[in-house]
Amino acid sequence: MRWIIWMLLAGPVLGLELRLPTDNDALLRGAGPEFFQVVDRLFEGVQSTPWEGGQFGFVRDAKRLGDRIAYARFHEGLDIRPLQRDARGDPLDEVRAILPGEVVHVSASPSRSNYGRYVVLRHDLPQGPLYSLYAHLARISVQNGQRLDAGSGLGLMGYSGSGINQRRAHVHVELNMLLSPSYANWHQAQFQSPNHHGIYNGINLLGLDLQRLYLEAKANPALDLAQFWRATEVYFEVELPRAMTPDFAQRHPFLLSGSKDQEAGSWLLRCSRWGLPVELRAMPASVTSPRVSWTKSDPLPHGLNSRGLLTNSGLLSREGKRWLDLLLGKP
Repeated sequence: MRWIIWMLLAGPVLGLELRLPTDNDALLRGAGPEFFQVVDRLFEGVQSTPWEGGQFGFVRDAKRLGDRIAYARFHEGLDIRPLQRDARGDPLDEVRAILPGEVVHVSASPSRSNYGRYVVLRHDLPQGPLYSLYAHLARISVQNGQRLDAGSGLGLMGYSGSGINQRRAHVHVELNMLLSPSYANWHQAQFQSPNHHGIYNGINLLGLDLQRLYLEAKANPALDLAQFWRATEVYFEVELPRAMTPDFAQRHPFLLSGSKDQEAGSWLLRCSRWGLPVELRAMPASVTSPRVSWTKSDPLPHGLNSRGLLTNSGLLSREGKRWLDLLLGKP
């Protein structure tokens, strides 16, 4: 029985009305210190407030390894600083939708998540559904089911959530894929704590590099989202049995590759450093269980380079196995 693999096709251009979530446009002017909110860092006895910690990627929890400094903690979004504050020091910046979409989750209770008050929008794009998330809001002005145009207001910037104070007020914004529509079952099997957010729990939303997307879209307004996603650097590969077809293969078929005439005995799942699927390739050889088949060579330990998804020897860690179970829809 032959398995037809969708081939990568050139989709519609990214001219999707992609907007910044506030009036702060310093990112597009190359002024990072004016755009990103700082973090408080204590490293080797020195206290600092680097703006670089507000960027997307591995930018937090500095550790010295020999003559190199590694950043162990992955930051999944962009922390955007306010442009305006009132007399008390509270931000006045309106937060707006970065793409047209529907409000699918409103978390109005700041104590139910590290995100504080947050909103999730679903964007039904030609490349499949994506979800933008806006966190640490002081006030939310939308409700579930509401349709928003790009640039429509959804709340006010604030500092709700753990580890945020007035001085570091900002909006944390992400653009994500949904890992699994079966998240509730996985959460129940993994945690004793309640899941207040359904499938829109932050654990189930894995970010694209929104920072790079903004910059590349500015340089090339005709940028294609599928090509952008597929151009994400691959850090490790996992071989999967043919029966373990991830759900995202249906939601994001452009991630599938292989010959139309090739019978798939297994899948090769190619992922970024933080576990974002970049490609699902049909392979003729069969495997009986998931296994890491390749990792990118790097002087730093794999565990630091993969937000703990891999062990330092390049195998799936306990956290990595949990991530894979979630991606495959297993509890």
